[in-house]
Amino acid sequence: MSGRVLPCGPQEISSLFLFEKLSPEQLGRLCQEGRVERFEAGPVYTEGDPATCFYVMIEGTVVLSRRVGADDVEVSRTSQRGVYAGAMQAYLGDRVPQTYTNSMRVTEPTRFFVLPAESFAHIMREWFPMAAHLLEGLFFGSKNTQRAIGQRERLLALGSLSAGLTHELNNPAAAAVRATATLRERVGKMRHKLAHISQGQFSREAIADLIEIQERTVERVAKATAPLSPLEASDREDELADWLDEHGIAEGWRVAPTFVQAGLDTDWLEQVAATVSEELLPGAIGWLNYTVETELLMDEIDDSTSRISHLVDAAKQYSQLDRAPYRVVDVHELLDSTLLMLSGKIGAGVRVVKEYDRSVPRVPAYPAELNQVWTNLIDNAVFAIGSTGGEGTLTVRTAREGDRLLVEFRDTGPGIPADIRGRIFDPFFTTKPVGEGTGLGLDISWRIVVSKHHGSLQVESEPGDTRFQVLLPLTAPEPVAEAGDAQPAEEPA
Repeated sequence: MSGRVLPCGPQEISSLFLFEKLSPEQLGRLCQEGRVERFEAGPVYTEGDPATCFYVMIEGTVVLSRRVGADDVEVSRTSQRGVYAGAMQAYLGDRVPQTYTNSMRVTEPTRFFVLPAESFAHIMREWFPMAAHLLEGLFFGSKNTQRAIGQRERLLALGSLSAGLTHELNNPAAAAVRATATLRERVGKMRHKLAHISQGQFSREAIADLIEIQERTVERVAKATAPLSPLEASDREDELADWLDEHGIAEGWRVAPTFVQAGLDTDWLEQVAATVSEELLPGAIGWLNYTVETELLMDEIDDSTSRISHLVDAAKQYSQLDRAPYRVVDVHELLDSTLLMLSGKIGAGVRVVKEYDRSVPRVPAYPAELNQVWTNLIDNAVFAIGSTGGEGTLTVRTAREGDRLLVEFRDTGPGIPADIRGRIFDPFFTTKPVGEGTGLGLDISWRIVVSKHHGSLQVESEPGDTRFQVLLPLTAPEPVAEAGDAQPAEEPA
């Protein structure tokens, strides 16, 4: 939008703090290459358009806004003379995209000193060569540092997750190894017992009956109900041990716990006793004990390997190694995989509560990068809870809010003080001790949610109740190449 061009007076523009130290010759050149424009209430320029002009407000009121999803979010409103906006990075040339990073409008008739971007770039390099070099170094150095530390942050997170995953995998893997070794021993004893039975007094009919009992026992083990309470299990073991002693089974107290674990009782033992003769009963009980033990061991191996497979699937879901980078996802799958991957770091003192609204639709997203956001927010919540003694509650909630999906992380930590709440998304700002945080976790999360997914990331906090809220659009925005390319909206200087 263009305004009405007015005469440019060197004396007037010299009253603006940007130009108050310039010489008359420099002020004359500014008026020669620039102009004064008066804009009526309405838009001045739009975010994303080519940055053609540098604006310095002489009088009026300006409002800066950033596009978040389908909405324009106001980030600054001021009537201070001399504030500037527009093509502020023109002196960097084609090394950065020369587009407006925000939208500017005026709410009343407003006058600006307007300098074409090309003239602004030439003047900066000619009049302030050292300052231009320093600003270039600051700009690119900050971006390079941010990129390097961001990569380091990702590596640290990966190392922490790898350690946690290794720990989680070790338990079921060790259990499977132990069960396999024990199973090998039991199978060996079964072979020995089978040889003993075949050489003994068992008739063909007795062996057939024994095999039938064995099959029924296996079915009984497979249908075992939920585990008994410790008191119930103890009473059942005593009952079985007494029955075995009464029927001449030596060391029945050793066999009884295995039978109880498999869900067997005295009624089942009575069926066995009714099937085989009294002299064959001890051998039959021993044979069936090995059968039960092998079934329980195979169940343990199956459970352990299933847990390993589940952890591997969670790791694959978390990293999204086999998925397209941009697709429609169920955020609950992403949240569950992240919570599982971080379970070792979360620890036993943190109670995790899931308040999922399963009716919310799937959303278009970059799943691996959303998992990084969940990781950063969960890690911060666990750290906050740890600072108050290590015990508390982390609540993860999903809900639909209009045309957006809400993902909320609520912790019972000490809260974020009001005086620093506005800085927590700034790069390199951290409240963690030296060596425990880089200050980029929330900055990276902000960029992924806002810049890459066109959503919003906000925080509400008071002692005992801190909530980070991620709002994602339900409709697909245009994919963005890199989350790190866009900067948080700047205020007019």
